[in-house]
Amino acid sequence: MDDTGADFEQEAPLYVYATSRTANNCRLPFPVSQCQAIHARSVFPCQDTPDVKATVDFNLRSPLPVIASGLPTGSKDFKHGSGKDPGTLLYTFKQQVPIPSYLFAIASGDIATASIGPRSVVATGPEELSAAKWELEDDMERFMQAAEVKDTRARCRMENPVFTFATPTIISGDRENIDVIAHELSHSWSGNLVSCASWEHFWLNEGWTTYLERRIQAEVHGEAHRGFSAILGWKALSDSVDRFGTDHEFTKMSPDLTGKDPDDAFSSVPYEKGFIFLYYLEKLVGKPKFDEFISHYFSAFARKSLDSFEFKDTLLSFFAKDNESSKKLKSLDWNSWLYKPGYPPKPDYDTSLADVVYALADKWKARARGKSDFEPSGKDIEGLSGNQIVVFLERVETFEPSISAKESQEMDDAYQFSRRQNVEITARFFKVAMKAKDSSVNQPTAELLGRVGRMKFVRPLFRSLNEVDRDLAVKTFEKNKDFYHPICRQMVKQDLYGTR
Repeated sequence: MDDTGADFEQEAPLYVYATSRTANNCRLPFPVSQCQAIHARSVFPCQDTPDVKATVDFNLRSPLPVIASGLPTGSKDFKHGSGKDPGTLLYTFKQQVPIPSYLFAIASGDIATASIGPRSVVATGPEELSAAKWELEDDMERFMQAAEVKDTRARCRMENPVFTFATPTIISGDRENIDVIAHELSHSWSGNLVSCASWEHFWLNEGWTTYLERRIQAEVHGEAHRGFSAILGWKALSDSVDRFGTDHEFTKMSPDLTGKDPDDAFSSVPYEKGFIFLYYLEKLVGKPKFDEFISHYFSAFARKSLDSFEFKDTLLSFFAKDNESSKKLKSLDWNSWLYKPGYPPKPDYDTSLADVVYALADKWKARARGKSDFEPSGKDIEGLSGNQIVVFLERVETFEPSISAKESQEMDDAYQFSRRQNVEITARFFKVAMKAKDSSVNQPTAELLGRVGRMKFVRPLFRSLNEVDRDLAVKTFEKNKDFYHPICRQMVKQDLYGTR
């Protein structure tokens, strides 16, 4: 990187520049890389596949601070700029753990850092630093210790020293969205240390990571939280399967991506189908035995890549001398798990944390059917976590027929969902309201789409807005399209116009 003000091609997926809407501190450019899935080739010549790994030395020159996916080894060799151009420093980093090309990551800008634990920092714009530090500092070390304590004998150290480039939407002012820390810590093993050999086997990255994330949640919060997170995951899986169609290739845990862009296949399917498969294996052989396999698996494939066939061979080989477990594993219908489209068998999760919001949703359903005189008030949701409110809203969204526009407005009057800083809640309420044909949320939805660029929210909100007010959806996209990451922009364009 020679200059953070370089004129990169607008459609290249590598760089995004901060504007007045991508960062509160918008005085300086802020390039951020995005190489997953197959975009590292736009940065440097490489075999752009997760099957090929290499160590990396970074030498990045910039007038502004730099972070990269390696351990910082210093800055040096100041050079004066010419004319009005600022001077630059050479920032160096070393990644000694072999990584696939998609994990190459750099960012440069007006970056400030603060400690959020004895061995962790957060890096962000100076004006966002205080909020980010507060959001993360109470839980970061607890998550790290939980990740390590699961099995210190053989599970390998967290030796992939990379910055997680996280969405600003996790900084919600209520510490309700920080479980993403557990997911990204889990990537230190699954995805980074042990990688899928190709994107057809992406579930080996994200299924494992989601499984480990929920094990960490159970360690930190209690076992009931693992089941609760899995309930949220099942809803995300349902949304993906319903969007693609139950017979679509992209709903397979291991799809055929021949001639296809992996970005087109991206969804919650590899995350949740992969998790469900690993959760099923845990229940099949028992948690203690499965934990021993986890240690063996990550030790055997450390610094390597593998595919689903190697995973199967390793699993069967590990349990070969355990007659009971071996018999169960050999009887698995592996073809169905890997290649059957649509829904997997739904596990029986612990619903204790969801039951209270299911009961509240049932009251709204009965009220909408004229079978109850239930009158909502703010007391209904006192003591509920943000994720419990999310489950409530996702339950209401499934109502057929939906609640009415009047009931949507009454819900917001009672619970103030549209006024929340937590986008997880606000975005889901807007989806519920638009399904109810409550036009009062159309403009607020458009405004939210001008502030939030996370594809998790952007695509579903555009789809919902397009159904109720296509003109506003198109106008909002055209106004904000340069604000979105190029990959997100392309996916929304496809959703709205049916073109790639």
